[in-house]
Amino acid sequence: MIYRTRKMVAPKDLNAIGTLFGGRVLDWIDEEAYIYVSCQLDSMNVVTKTIGRIDFIHGATHGDIVEIGMETVSMGKTSITVRATIRNMKTKKIITLRKILKNKYLQT
Repeated sequence: MIYRTRKMVAPKDLNAIGTLFGGRVLDWIDEEAYIYVSCQLDSMNVVTKTIGRIDFIHGATHGDIVEIGMETVSMGKTSITVRATIRNMKTKKIITLRKILKNKYLQT
């Protein structure tokens, strides 16, 4: 399954030079990965274990629409690895690609 959502880049999302702040992209990735994985595992008890190295290839500016895509790479008994693809819909360029490992949180 592939899940996609979109966000509009607002002034609050910009860094000092007027481009999309990397921290905002990380926030969006983690939030969308949580939504995707909790639906896949049918559990709200999901935590992020790792987010791989982030390389920002292209940027976005005020008013651009950013698409966040999630896709399952692998699934274990208590974990799921997803691939995040973040794309600027105006330029059609990929902002970043990332693999994320989410674990089902088991309360003790």
